[in-house]
Amino acid sequence: MSDFWNQRFSAVEYVYGTQPNQFYSQQLKKLKPGKILFPAEGEGRNAVYAATQGWQVSAFDTSSEGKRKAISLATAKKVSIDYILVGYEEISYSNDSFDAIVLIFAHMPPLKRRDYHKKLASFLKPGGVLILEAFSKNQINYHSGGPRDIDMLFSEDELREDFKTFTSLKIVETETILDEGAFHQGKAAVIRVVGKK
Repeated sequence: MSDFWNQRFSAVEYVYGTQPNQFYSQQLKKLKPGKILFPAEGEGRNAVYAATQGWQVSAFDTSSEGKRKAISLATAKKVSIDYILVGYEEISYSNDSFDAIVLIFAHMPPLKRRDYHKKLASFLKPGGVLILEAFSKNQINYHSGGPRDIDMLFSEDELREDFKTFTSLKIVETETILDEGAFHQGKAAVIRVVGKK
């Protein structure tokens, strides 16, 4: 899978743009800066934005091209981020390490999804916040981005089960208009989560 993303991210332009995801940036403004984690961070637009807002940023992805562009973007914005090349299977942080975790269009193999989400949740401090936006299963009817395998798209029931240990979990399925670089354009079916551990 890293070969796929390396090929996509090797383009000169930032294929999902350099501006942060809109839903995430709105949610981040409600939080006091602390330590924040960005799994599957790609070209770094969301991690770099958090750094500009005073957060201590950690990020990971399997794409070396994504990391290269993320570090370049951070340099251009005069901030630093801790970005490591690793996948969900190998990633290891101490339990209760982060004040927030952000998953933006972080789709994963369906048989591994619950385990990966549980693992990521363990890195979050009690009272820490999860911010997630991804494509819902209805996205299979649109061509504005995302996996073409419906099993890799999310449902409310799946996410509610994955994060059932959280003290609060707000999940909304909606439609939006994406304008995030070349690969997220147009009407889309998304699912948005804000949870507190």
